[in-house]
Amino acid sequence: MEIMDINQLQKQFRDFYGDSSESIRVYFAPGRVNLIGEHTDYNDGYVFPCALDYGTYLVLRRNNSDNLQFKSADFDYETSVKIVNQFSKHGEEWVNYPLGVLQEFIKEDIELHGYDLMYFGNIPLGSGLSSSASIELVTARAFNEECSANFTMVELVKIGQLAENKFVGMNCGIMDQFAVGMGQKNAAIFLDCETLDHELVPIKKSDYKLIISNTNKPRKLIDSKYNERRSECEKALEMLNRAGDGFKNLGKIDWHEFESLQNNITDPVILQRARHVVSECSRVKRAVDALKADDLILFGKLMNESHDSLREDYEVTGMELDTMVNEARKVDGVIGSRMTGAGFGGCTVSLVHEDAIDTFIEQVGRLYKQETTFTPAFYVAEIGDGAKRLV
Repeated sequence: MEIMDINQLQKQFRDFYGDSSESIRVYFAPGRVNLIGEHTDYNDGYVFPCALDYGTYLVLRRNNSDNLQFKSADFDYETSVKIVNQFSKHGEEWVNYPLGVLQEFIKEDIELHGYDLMYFGNIPLGSGLSSSASIELVTARAFNEECSANFTMVELVKIGQLAENKFVGMNCGIMDQFAVGMGQKNAAIFLDCETLDHELVPIKKSDYKLIISNTNKPRKLIDSKYNERRSECEKALEMLNRAGDGFKNLGKIDWHEFESLQNNITDPVILQRARHVVSECSRVKRAVDALKADDLILFGKLMNESHDSLREDYEVTGMELDTMVNEARKVDGVIGSRMTGAGFGGCTVSLVHEDAIDTFIEQVGRLYKQETTFTPAFYVAEIGDGAKRLV
């Protein structure tokens, strides 16, 4: 994935807004890929994501008004928003993400000033690599410095999640914003989504590379199915607690404990959902231990088991993701492949031996297109830093 030239971004900004005596600054927040631990974050379980080296750039400059001027190098939609105590939502437009963040700043009595803003992203749209959290965190990181707000990065992460939950209306967990804000080059984050306790686990250089494969299937069902799965998990927890155990969440139930209590879940679909969450949290912990022990073969096996659980028990994969994974697993040199993100399209992530990368891209791409008619895209992923100022 191409890293953007800062001078070119600044030139494009001046083409948009003209010259001024005020200085131009550039901030960046990455996308993220989750290596294992899907649909566990909103169950207060464990996840294992990492930041990527591509994401969202924000170029900004103070203006002499009380307006925020929003432009994007990616979308035609642009708008001017007067700074008031309560922003209004702009339909389903992308500006809701930064506006939601700035609304949280206002709630914390942070004084905003007028700015010209230009966003540019090189995260593939609709890929499930968290472009929304990237927009939220680049905005939060920038205005934290511009307004001398002095929030910690964890506080900015929480602001990003609040923006998406309350302003945008997507009831997401905290994993995406945490990975985007707290990522570190060449490390993944072992995160407890309940307590936010986390550990940076180095990804040691090896003969295997992470390849992200984009199905390029439009994800039309994602919002409704996401909220449906959250509701099903809440029902599972309610049924388990009828036995009087008083569990706070599914994500902290031990697998063996779950096996002894699962008969309390009388609905077979609800049982499947709970089984995925509990087993997935167990897989995350085992995967982290495997990575620390340099056991990539076990790590890849657990990736495969994760996808199979998401397909059979959580039912969030679909034909395209399953096809991508099935074709990936046929390639010699692939030791693990799974969907990543919320599902119903988006991307897979695979562990591929470096000698097999060209074969992987050619063979999986050709066979996937034959079976689905969609033309996929492939990215050899590099693990990058979290949200930061560039200039």
